[in-house]
Amino acid sequence: MRVLTLGAGTVGRWVADMLCRRGHSVTVVDTNPHNVQRINSELDVRAIVGSASRSTVLFQADVCAADMCLAVTGDDEVNIVAASMAKALGARRSIARVYAPAFRDLSTFDYQRHFNIDSLLSLEQLSAFELARSIRNPDAIPLEHFARGQLEVYELEVHAKSLAACHKLRDLKVPGSVRIGSISRGDRMWIASGEDELHGGDRVSLIGSPEAVAKTRSLFLFGPEKRIRQRVMIAGGGETGYHLADSLTRRDYRTVILERDSNHCDRLAKLLPKATIIHANANRRTVLEDEGAGTVDYFVACTGNDESNIMAGVEARELGAARVMCVVGRPDYANVVGKLGIDRAVSERDVAARQILGFLNEGAIISQRRLPNGSIGVYELEVVEGARVTNASLAELPLAGRCLIGAIERDGFVRVPQADDRLKAGDVVVALIDPSNTEDSLALFNQ
Repeated sequence: MRVLTLGAGTVGRWVADMLCRRGHSVTVVDTNPHNVQRINSELDVRAIVGSASRSTVLFQADVCAADMCLAVTGDDEVNIVAASMAKALGARRSIARVYAPAFRDLSTFDYQRHFNIDSLLSLEQLSAFELARSIRNPDAIPLEHFARGQLEVYELEVHAKSLAACHKLRDLKVPGSVRIGSISRGDRMWIASGEDELHGGDRVSLIGSPEAVAKTRSLFLFGPEKRIRQRVMIAGGGETGYHLADSLTRRDYRTVILERDSNHCDRLAKLLPKATIIHANANRRTVLEDEGAGTVDYFVACTGNDESNIMAGVEARELGAARVMCVVGRPDYANVVGKLGIDRAVSERDVAARQILGFLNEGAIISQRRLPNGSIGVYELEVVEGARVTNASLAELPLAGRCLIGAIERDGFVRVPQADDRLKAGDVVVALIDPSNTEDSLALFNQ
């Protein structure tokens, strides 16, 4: 595929190299002649000098023929404008990397929809979601990115004496704003359908708004729900640490953030009222010892510096933290952290690579991922004019047991669909598709 990468800094060069190694035709644009010269001499790509936000430069880079445009300069505003222009000038998909949380805050303004960009990509937010999933549930369905953060996916075990046990899903009084996405039994996981009968010990995933999911959980439990509030200590209150804390505090975790910048501590305290913010340097063993790092269920180091993260993680492990995680950028550190007693290392580049590669698709597919167990596919699909999926309601379409529509985005709002909903051209849906039925299910979304 033809990929246009705007920006040749650390991220842009890495993206261009990754895509080039996978056989894609890559063109890079950057304002710095030195960066362009370096890329032209080291990579098998086409690199040109120019501003990513100028139409003449985009035309020179053949934006009209691009299957995907990735705006990854060091300026959020330039990335948004450039990705929007690329989409308007003919690029099939456009993605803008952003750093500031304001650009992804739908409560103030929907930048993605307004500028007609397919996705706003934040390496820090993606890393935080990866860490949060490792803490909450490694097998959770990764809908945070697809549903733009407006839905929650909650996985729980069905109690043998619950109201749901030994009943078919169609007989359960599940609110219309909640969908049962998948069922796990033993080593097998499949997409839920109305005819499935739940057994004690099954694990089910609920998809819906946090409020609706919270009300539905009682169907699958027996007696009062017992919640043990696990304690998570986060070293570093930057973008990754903030997003991780925000995700966990909304899910009954006791979260403590160690941040060395006093002014940033004040900002975090306002943004995260349920978290405990401590002005401290997480790289000092005495600080970790005094703040109880050895007693936490999870210690996560995401200070922005690989070496600092590794050292803090090693110290927390020696003090007795139950599980230790850290963020590392350098690929060559991947084999080192495990030997040092760190349970989980998340690389921003690896997370971003999976996300970017997921956008390299044809037809109605905007992006795709696999569930962590490697079976069920999670697709973000665009409903085009004349697609067969628009000819009937969801209940009337041949989807049961093969494809589950987990969310619909229409006019900027994301919601869980009901059986009598009909898809319209312009909708974007999140679908869980069984691998044995992928071709037939995707055919419904094509003209």
